[in-house]
Amino acid sequence: MDPLWLLPITIVVLLVLVLKLRIHAFVALMLCSVLVALAGGIAPAEVMGQLQDAMGRTLGYISLVIGLGAIFGEMLFVSGGASAIARRLTQLAGTALAPWALAGAGLLVAIPVFFDVALVLLMPFLYAMCRNTGTPLLRLALPLLCGLAVAHAFIPPTPGPVAVSGIVGADLGWVIVFGLAAGIPALLVGGIWFGAIASRMIEPGEPALQANPETRENEMAPQPASMAGAVILIILPLALILAATVSAVVLPEGSSLGVTIGLVGHPVTALLLTTLLSFFFLGHRCGLTLQSIQDSASRALLPVGMVILVTGAGGVLGKMLLAAGVGDSLAPRLAAMDTSMPLMGFLIAATLRIAQGSATVAMVTAAGFVAPLLSQDNGSAPLLAAVTVAIAAGATVLSHVNDSGFWLVSRYLGLTEKQTLQTWTVATTLLGVTGLVCVLLLASVV
Repeated sequence: MDPLWLLPITIVVLLVLVLKLRIHAFVALMLCSVLVALAGGIAPAEVMGQLQDAMGRTLGYISLVIGLGAIFGEMLFVSGGASAIARRLTQLAGTALAPWALAGAGLLVAIPVFFDVALVLLMPFLYAMCRNTGTPLLRLALPLLCGLAVAHAFIPPTPGPVAVSGIVGADLGWVIVFGLAAGIPALLVGGIWFGAIASRMIEPGEPALQANPETRENEMAPQPASMAGAVILIILPLALILAATVSAVVLPEGSSLGVTIGLVGHPVTALLLTTLLSFFFLGHRCGLTLQSIQDSASRALLPVGMVILVTGAGGVLGKMLLAAGVGDSLAPRLAAMDTSMPLMGFLIAATLRIAQGSATVAMVTAAGFVAPLLSQDNGSAPLLAAVTVAIAAGATVLSHVNDSGFWLVSRYLGLTEKQTLQTWTVATTLLGVTGLVCVLLLASVV
């Protein structure tokens, strides 16, 4: 079978299993991964080994981030820190401007960190703001998540745009200019505008990881945490991660100081240190006993297992589609099309994104296809930046069932698979298409 057909067939089969036959998403994803591996020509004796390897590679990082983030989020909740920040943010922005405040927060926070790290850090604030303002969850969640997605794909120093810039030879200064010029309108369309529409059409269920204060009053700390203390702990991992990013650029490769900062600023290390500090400043200092702190950590991990498994299974499916040759089959066909370089970069990245799920992988792979063509054309600095951001826009569109972020959003917001397709998938597509339109307009005048 031509690998070109594997992608649409797999998506249809998966949607039928999950939406029509009501098979659990984890089981359906693993079943489709096996079928894709076999249809893609992987030897039957090697299928299980490749699935195990793909699951391990997917969860080796994200399970640590989700687990530590869940514990830290629980400490923010039981200490009252999340509520304190949400109340203050609401006072400053007001209920009407709360979506704008969260969109800006998502855009800023995700510039130095990965999408999933920022997501798990900010979820407690989102839940608390929804409770304090009475605003529908999606009205605030989509602006926040779209801010994270735009920063993750469009704006350096996140790995995707930095890697693409290096491959195509784009100047980072121009990329930042084009990224902001395309990313902010995309955020307004996909996050603010569509978030308002989606919140009126769809009502999610109770998020599995949401803390409910009405039923958990006996678990709250006797002495509420200060807003300043909670803010400092939130900023700490972001600052450490940003320090690692900066040190990798300004310090000599292999220097002892750079290695040390890189270790401390790794997302897992940064979250681990922050979680340990939260036990003291948000636990002990707020009057919680050691047993209460331990109970809070254990309670935080109870709903996380399913989130991790479903997220890992989505990553496995993406890797199996990639191993089956879907990306290798589609991208050259698009590269052969006679079209503008930014549009070509967008189409290749979008195809790879749809095929295997990861925005970063789609960006880097698309850049590899486009770079030789750009070197032939000897593109100008604005053109190279436009191609870079167009690739980022393509890698943002149509987050669906083979994207681990799709399942993170689904579980954190209490959405069914169908509702996630109707909200998050549509929002990411609006981000990508709006970003492309802005890039094409900018490229035509610069």
